[in-house]
Amino acid sequence: MRLAIENLTAGYASGFCIRDISLDVEPGDIMGFIGPNGAGKSTTMRVLATLDLPNSGDCLVDGLSTVDDADRVRRRIGFMPDHFEPFPDADVQEYVDFFARAYGLNGATRATAVRGVMEFCQLDGIAHKPATSLSKGMKQRLSLARCLVHDPQVLILDEPSAGLDPRARIEFRDLLRVLARQGKGILISSHILAELEELCTAVAIIERGQLVAAGSVAEVRGAALAAREAAPADTSLPSTIEIALAAEHERFRAILSERPGVSDVQVSGRFATLAATGGDAEHAVLLRAIVEAGLPVSRFTVRGRNLEDAFLSLTKGQVQ
Repeated sequence: MRLAIENLTAGYASGFCIRDISLDVEPGDIMGFIGPNGAGKSTTMRVLATLDLPNSGDCLVDGLSTVDDADRVRRRIGFMPDHFEPFPDADVQEYVDFFARAYGLNGATRATAVRGVMEFCQLDGIAHKPATSLSKGMKQRLSLARCLVHDPQVLILDEPSAGLDPRARIEFRDLLRVLARQGKGILISSHILAELEELCTAVAIIERGQLVAAGSVAEVRGAALAAREAAPADTSLPSTIEIALAAEHERFRAILSERPGVSDVQVSGRFATLAATGGDAEHAVLLRAIVEAGLPVSRFTVRGRNLEDAFLSLTKGQVQ
């Protein structure tokens, strides 16, 4: 079931939050939605979830408009907001069951759906625990279970990993991978770019309400590299360089650390990684300098720029 955002513009009396955005999320895709605070991510997601109306454009879920077919769309999507608190008097199972009933599930169908989604989110062992007493990580699992109980084919997740400890983030990420393999399309926002780079099949970057770049992670990295090459004067972002020697050298660390523009030198035996500013020309000068200093270099690799680098290259740090 495909999610299509078509020329979407939305905002309030004070001005537009998003302007003419178009995106596609295919079944089985996990698309990371990235942008600084105030860029328009949550506004976009609220429109997708049928909670807000756009000023123009549309969002289609399986060909159904979030404006004209909102009720039918809601049965096909699961929305996880960036903050939620469970009902104060409900236990875990009662909370999930409430939303199953809200989505029109009844009888054995509802019982099976609630049981299945609680097992999937590993909540079955705490079914009768008060929902308000859960840890942050378990509350996020409960919020996901609420999103999944009616078996939607499109998931819209706003900052689902915010505030989670490392183990909880890893476990939550594994759940999303399983859902993607089931064919669900997932749009997820997060400020943890390294996590999105590992998880997502595609990313979209938004700034000041406008789409800056969209595509696979590799395509967005390529767009960032092209932008960087178009402005060669901006070489302030360091690149990670990996160096291997043919044999260990006692002055390996010292020689690297002495070079201008080099930082974060890590040496283990005949291998090293470091951060170096500049572009290809400066990296070539660095390689020549360390060879001339007597280091027997067998490999010198500039590691591909990551998603965080791409984000910094493509955005200007502006909010609206």
